[in-house]
Amino acid sequence: MVFRDIVTQRFAAKKFDERKIAEKTVWELIELIRFAPSAFNLQPWKIKVISDQEVKDVLSEVTPGGREQVRSCSHLLVFCANTDTNKLIEKTSEALKKMGPLDSLQTVMLSTAKRVTGEMSLEAKTEWAKCQVFLALGNAVNGATALGFDSCPMTGFNRSEYSRILAIPDSLIPTVLCALGYGIERPLFKLRFPAEDLLL
Repeated sequence: MVFRDIVTQRFAAKKFDERKIAEKTVWELIELIRFAPSAFNLQPWKIKVISDQEVKDVLSEVTPGGREQVRSCSHLLVFCANTDTNKLIEKTSEALKKMGPLDSLQTVMLSTAKRVTGEMSLEAKTEWAKCQVFLALGNAVNGATALGFDSCPMTGFNRSEYSRILAIPDSLIPTVLCALGYGIERPLFKLRFPAEDLLL
């Protein structure tokens, strides 16, 4: 599929049928998400993949904005913002060094990342990381369409309950959900404002 077809055919499925996505295909999607852009290339996210029906049923009760999607989906992706920027910078630095000596651009990027994130409060750092997560979400929803199945991104869920139920570490903040599966009903039309309305 060409990218234009992917973005125009993608839709947010409100309910999924009983078919399950093959684990190999889910892993292909994770690979696509992996290539999402991020500030300083720190990739400040972690994803919890859930396919167990009992767990999905429990989570659906604390997802008022998408109970049916969580309950009926094949797999649920829980995108978490990673606020531990020091470890992320260290990890990025080590990964770059394995590829060869750091060049001047990479050195400046890492030092800038350390300075910028070091000046942030925890609240600001959390908001910054959450913004990065939505870049990864874009790859997820479009990647799902490219691979032949549907998705539904959602933010209407109880984050503290998700953290508790899934035993998510404190440094990771549940930010957005992405239900995956095969949608039962496609919308009759796709409402979007004209391109001219996007411009100031």
